[in-house]
Amino acid sequence: MDATDTSHPDHYHRVVDCQWACPAHTDVPEYIRLIAQGRFTDAYMVNRHSNVFPGILGRVCDRPCEPACRRGRVEAKPVAICRLKRVAADHRDDVTARLPKIPKVKNGKRIACIGAGCASLTVANDLMPLGYEVTIFEQFATPGGLMRTNIPAFRLPASVLDEEIGMILGMGVDLRLGHRVESLREMLEEGGFDAVFVGSGAPKGKELELPGREAAAANVHIGISWLESVAFGHIERIGERVLIIGVGNTAMDCCRTSLRLGAREVKVMARKPRAFFKASAWELEDAEEESVKIIVNRSPKAFVLEHGRLAGMTFECMEYELDSRGRITAERVTGEEFIPADDVILAIGQENAFPWIERDLGIEFNKWDVPVVDPTTFQSTRPGVFFGGDAAFGPKNIIWAVEHGHQAAISIHRHCQGEPLAERLPPGVTLQSRKMGMHEWSYANDYAPAERRLMPHVSLKERFKKINIEVELGFSAEQVAQEVQRCLNCDVQTVFSAKLCIECDACIDICPVDCLTITPNAPEEELRTQLKAPAKNLSQPLYVSAPLPQTRRVMVKDEDLCVHCGLCAERCPTAAWDMQKSHVHWPHAEDEARSLEQRKPKIA
Repeated sequence: MDATDTSHPDHYHRVVDCQWACPAHTDVPEYIRLIAQGRFTDAYMVNRHSNVFPGILGRVCDRPCEPACRRGRVEAKPVAICRLKRVAADHRDDVTARLPKIPKVKNGKRIACIGAGCASLTVANDLMPLGYEVTIFEQFATPGGLMRTNIPAFRLPASVLDEEIGMILGMGVDLRLGHRVESLREMLEEGGFDAVFVGSGAPKGKELELPGREAAAANVHIGISWLESVAFGHIERIGERVLIIGVGNTAMDCCRTSLRLGAREVKVMARKPRAFFKASAWELEDAEEESVKIIVNRSPKAFVLEHGRLAGMTFECMEYELDSRGRITAERVTGEEFIPADDVILAIGQENAFPWIERDLGIEFNKWDVPVVDPTTFQSTRPGVFFGGDAAFGPKNIIWAVEHGHQAAISIHRHCQGEPLAERLPPGVTLQSRKMGMHEWSYANDYAPAERRLMPHVSLKERFKKINIEVELGFSAEQVAQEVQRCLNCDVQTVFSAKLCIECDACIDICPVDCLTITPNAPEEELRTQLKAPAKNLSQPLYVSAPLPQTRRVMVKDEDLCVHCGLCAERCPTAAWDMQKSHVHWPHAEDEARSLEQRKPKIA
């Protein structure tokens, strides 16, 4: 194998699995380390730089970082990364003075954002400090988009939304509430905007066309629309027996909301086995804790009415055959079942809806009626019109929408400055040694055996008294003390200098997980088999050194096994190993603006 190019930022970025998995590239170990030091405000600002909404995401993020967490490789459960984000938000001081400064003199460019959701708010957050005038058009009377209308208050309190959205609106954003955009043509031709960002989400719930659907319409609800009506107080009760069709996160919000509106028996109906559910594991656990029944292998067949009113639904009982990878290879109907219900909520997916975008504006749509959007620049096929969040590529989650906003803001800035959109700053990485002495590091490198701390909840008796009682209580500063110690400091990298190695094997002898091997070089497939512990995880690249000066063999490190304990660096007699903190620099609009400014000719 070729020697690993550690100058490429992806190498060290990928080693920090949680940060690599995070769409916004949040420096997870850094903010956890700051929390461990009691520096909650600093930890909050580290979060806010990348994910913009730490208090919101600390409650409702889809947590792509946690399945990737290296702690999950040495024991059952990862670090509570998401909930630690909330700790920083809950215990921080006022951050007003640390927010970006907004120039009094604007740059003369006007940007329109359609929809006041997380993607549009991120665009405003990034462009306002650069002197842009940003106008956000929102159809409802309050900002927040699907964060406000589709995430129940018992998971995400309105006060948290208001505070973090207010930080952005307080920059001077022109927010126009109750302003539904009816025509993009009109906005482009008469609005006087230099660029338009569409962050309108995926606001259309999918239908289920079955016999009896039309006749039962009064008691059959579309999930996201129903949650929206609950959020704005238009719906305050529901029947005692409720069926939820679908097993995504929206379905979990619907079933738990139903319980708070008077339902006594709630059943979630899943067409396939549990392994195929789209809902997050913790969402399923929370629902089942509240006595929601999840019934698998039931395919909806018809709505049943009695005396002109919904009485329930019939379902086909399904049976599946799976292969060794858990994929369905065959299915068959084994029977039929009737389940009574007073109301049915359909939560089987969401779709984009753009009836207000005329189809002759130069914006191409694909066969699914979704705009054709460049995945790097987020520009549509019409220059100056950008999409992000669910409006760009369909439903994902908040953290993805935030990163879309960051990248779209870069493109909007380059567009307004007349620069090519694709010629963006590349990410970078810097390393800083954490050595304070031969056996002393400026970080805790011992292994904490503590198990993952459980999040305290409001009692089942109390949580149903009002619809807006937040169920999760958050960690106190004392409770979080053990959880932060579970982080393995993956961002403190094991950095190797081949020219200093004398091949004494001291590092190999002391490595507690056998991730190091000195061996003759070979093609990757062969090299992975001749290591001290064969490297079986092909998704994690190996580190391969330059030829060692003594024998021309190579030092190979299985990054998948390494727990960053630092023992190799402590034991090495020549300092060939060092522990260095990696800082991944993922460019935002402010970095692009600084770079473009530096390229301008200077006047003597």
